[in-house]
Amino acid sequence: MSYLERINKPNDIKKLSKQEVKELAREIREFLVDSVSGTGGHLASNLGCVELTIALHLVMNFPEDKLIFDVGHQSYTHKILTGRRDEFGSLRQMGGLSGFPKRAESDCDPFNTGHSSTSISAAMGYAIARDLRGGDEKVACVIGDGSLTGGMVYEAINCLGQEKTPMVIILNDNEMSIDRNVGGVSKYLTSIRVGSAYNDLKNGVEATLLATRAGEKVARTIKRSKDSIKNLFVPGSFFDELGITYIGPIDGHDIYGMVNTINSAFKLNKPIVIHVKTVKGKGFRPARKHPDYFHGVEPFDRKTGKPLKPKERKSYTDIFSRHMVTLGARYENVVAITAAMSKGTGLTRFAESFPERFFDVGIAEQHAVTFAAGLACSGLLPVVAVYSSFLQRAYDQILHDVCLQGLKVIFAVDRSGLVGADGDTHQGIFGISYLRQMPGLTVMAPKDMYELMAMLDFAADFNGPTAVLYPRGDAAKCYGESSEPIEYGKSEIMCRSAQAKEKSVAVYCVGHMIEEGMLLKNLLEGRGLGVTLINSRFVNVIDEDCLGFVAENHSVVATIEENVSAGSYSELIAEKLLEAGYTGSFVSGTIDKGIIAHATVAEQRKAAKIDADSMYERITEHISG
Repeated sequence: MSYLERINKPNDIKKLSKQEVKELAREIREFLVDSVSGTGGHLASNLGCVELTIALHLVMNFPEDKLIFDVGHQSYTHKILTGRRDEFGSLRQMGGLSGFPKRAESDCDPFNTGHSSTSISAAMGYAIARDLRGGDEKVACVIGDGSLTGGMVYEAINCLGQEKTPMVIILNDNEMSIDRNVGGVSKYLTSIRVGSAYNDLKNGVEATLLATRAGEKVARTIKRSKDSIKNLFVPGSFFDELGITYIGPIDGHDIYGMVNTINSAFKLNKPIVIHVKTVKGKGFRPARKHPDYFHGVEPFDRKTGKPLKPKERKSYTDIFSRHMVTLGARYENVVAITAAMSKGTGLTRFAESFPERFFDVGIAEQHAVTFAAGLACSGLLPVVAVYSSFLQRAYDQILHDVCLQGLKVIFAVDRSGLVGADGDTHQGIFGISYLRQMPGLTVMAPKDMYELMAMLDFAADFNGPTAVLYPRGDAAKCYGESSEPIEYGKSEIMCRSAQAKEKSVAVYCVGHMIEEGMLLKNLLEGRGLGVTLINSRFVNVIDEDCLGFVAENHSVVATIEENVSAGSYSELIAEKLLEAGYTGSFVSGTIDKGIIAHATVAEQRKAAKIDADSMYERITEHISG
């Protein structure tokens, strides 16, 4: 029996000897590579913190103690050590194991995570609650160095330094988030990693004092000035200045070195930061060599690291990436901004072509938006490329700093709609709702790759803030023969019903949901119904001429979009139909519930009843005969 097979429930790891624990670390790495190569998932980050997680499990007791992972990309070893190894075959699949910590999945997951920079705040909440009720459980969080660029971290540690509640913050430093880290915080950590002057002095002084009789007395004297000496050699002493004791950096792959440090930290009974240095992708050469690529991967060949299913088509992100270079060449004032996602959003090409006009602000979406506002005030044309679920964090900045001033900022909103295996924390299904409310913001959704480029061109020429929403995944090449230019507020009628009103259905499709619209059209026509298929294009404004035609000539009007019902484009269409006195049937193809678990996009559409088959059943209920 392998050591891994002896881990079947929380705290089983404590039954192993030191040597067996070290072998367990090797087995876990092999298991992770084998498992993720078959299912896809977050690999490099998990490979990097195997020993760190083991050390925490040797010190803490679960589920009584509370361990919170920031973002959660690195929680796989924790899942294994808490008895979920046998579920890894279903990782990120419908009804299976989540790729992130989930309270509903295990009592050992105390907090749902998925977005960056939240762990210290959540852990502090647990620690304060423990103190108020007189408990004694240990509370710790693991946060990556990339997450330190998120402003929420500083709000939390400022408060923690004031409250002084005992908890341990593990700073997992691998010099990367998804892309390589940027900014002053990264430079600060680098200076600590490579600066040995303070530690060399400290160790030398201690050795000298301990060799003398008067050493203890002198040590007490020196201790009073230790902080001043430390400030000379450790840049900023940032955490200490805030009232949080800093320890490190220490080797994040030395299990028992970490065990001793973590044990000591908990005994100090105060807030502690332990700076742990790890290697992202450790133990698997392809992931070690390309940690950014292996951050999140589709199934791949275990031996070569290459994907099992090579891309057949360019993604929407690829199209955006290439067209940004075109815009950069066309307009000298175009600048691009990303929040630690240059590869994920496709801005790497722009950065290579126009390095002086590219800005990676780190995991700081709020700053990214207001920074863009300042650039726009100065006559530049900023393009903020960001995932829809992450842009939610900058709601106030979009409203207050961009839209209320009517500034010309382009939001390139990737991962709009359903995102598949990443699940509920990453779904872009609120994008239309929160962006449609913004005063003066023009919001568009392209039906295919060519329309994405056309909308970016429109946005570059438009006098006001714009947002272009496009999905994850392969880009459709073209739907229909229309080459009509983008005109503000105008929808595109892709085909018209030739049937009488009582046998005609109008279907409004938002963006890439035109693919479901085409399938639905075929199903309805197979029943002898006429279909008018409409590409909405704009989701914050209604084409009144198109709406009038639809209301007059169709007995059923339906919509299809990957967005929640409240605040949706469908809701806007329904309001306008009601105002127009429409007496036919309306079928809203939206997502009723805002929590959509991990699955394939096709499975998620079906579960939400916005796929072609489900829409066909709902529409035909309203057709007489």
